[in-house]
Amino acid sequence: MKTLLKSEELIQFLGAIYLFSHLDFAWWWFPALILLPDVSMIGYLINPAIGAVLYNIVHHKGLGIVVGLLGLMMGNQILMLAGIILFAHSSMDRMMGYGLKYFDSFKHTSLESL
Repeated sequence: MKTLLKSEELIQFLGAIYLFSHLDFAWWWFPALILLPDVSMIGYLINPAIGAVLYNIVHHKGLGIVVGLLGLMMGNQILMLAGIILFAHSSMDRMMGYGLKYFDSFKHTSLESL
């Protein structure tokens, strides 16, 4: 099951790269921005619960989809880029085994049992 789930995340990540390729940004924007969502981990400096909430909001794929679709509806390439980066980053994290976080510890994730 672990391999199947990771392959699903890989396909979603590759799909995000494909969508990015249709935007009017130079190729280097993708690798330059792909780790930006991890800034949300700053909440862990306050405590694990706040860190988990911030991390989970930013790493929820639904947020990336909503932001990207808003950009598409508004014809705004920057919002589309933001949505694609959020979605791609979340897929990349899950592909590497990093899941959404529980409130007690950074290492306690939704994927730890896989």
